[in-house]
Amino acid sequence: MKAIYPGSFDPITNGHLDVIERTVKLFNEVIIAVLSNQDKEGFISIKDRIELVKESVKDLKNVTVESFSGLTVKYAKERGANVIIRGLRAPSDFEYELEMSQINYFLSNGLETLFIMTNPKHSFIRSSRVKEVAGLGGDIKDFVPLPVYKYLYQKMLLKK
Repeated sequence: MKAIYPGSFDPITNGHLDVIERTVKLFNEVIIAVLSNQDKEGFISIKDRIELVKESVKDLKNVTVESFSGLTVKYAKERGANVIIRGLRAPSDFEYELEMSQINYFLSNGLETLFIMTNPKHSFIRSSRVKEVAGLGGDIKDFVPLPVYKYLYQKMLLKK
């Protein structure tokens, strides 16, 4: 079976990585689908996000990293995915993700969504907070994979 884990990954965090590492144990193939939204410029360019995700998952055997735009269900169908993976940090994530899974199920005529709770030690980490803390000079070393830490550290130094 093939799963797709879509997201902006702007940047990928240790919470995302936890979900990915657990997902690869459940599926033969996992596609990490990095959303490229032409209407919204990301903090990190799509090219750099893809490279950072690839570097962060390079030791995982059954993972590929790709970019996509448009509807997730359309992309999942094109790639032959059986399941959409969504990570949950806290109960507050569930309502939004449930609604999205139901829309996706309807639009795709039955594509399932599997929710995976992140490890509690990562439950407070979100990409927007990582960017905020990094921008204010805080230490994000425990929140993101090492390639992301190095990238953001260099990026923030260049901005100052």
